[in-house]
Amino acid sequence: MSSVKLYIYDLSRGMAKLYAPMLLGQNLEGVWHSSLVVHNREIYFGQGIFSVPPGTTHLGAPHRVIDLGETELPLDVIEEYLEEVKPEWTADRYHLFLNNCNDFSDSLAEFLVGKGIPSYVKDVARTVAGTPFGQMLMTQLTAGGSSGAEFGAI
Repeated sequence: MSSVKLYIYDLSRGMAKLYAPMLLGQNLEGVWHSSLVVHNREIYFGQGIFSVPPGTTHLGAPHRVIDLGETELPLDVIEEYLEEVKPEWTADRYHLFLNNCNDFSDSLAEFLVGKGIPSYVKDVARTVAGTPFGQMLMTQLTAGGSSGAEFGAI
């Protein structure tokens, strides 16, 4: 058995809470990057799938840690699963609004504990995309041939 923890980082470093009402017309607590910690490995999606010792990414300490439960899956089974899904989670498939780290964390959480991550984390990019500012940003990214990876991927 291993605990499964959701690590949540605020990529805006508090700025979303301050400026979202002006820019988006709604409140946002943060712009979340998420990862899962299981068997003393922090697993996340950015420019591919990464597995590192917990807390060693360049983002520093997480803003919040949520206990998602426990998994009975051993590390070798998890690593085998990650290898199987690796083609779905590549740098060229990253999209700031449509296929990001939070989507990966949600999918991995479903596999590990049978439930996804909280919607306020999973849906933050779609919340932004649903605003006029988000639509403008998405149009700019698409027009430039970008997926937004340079803004959101770690």
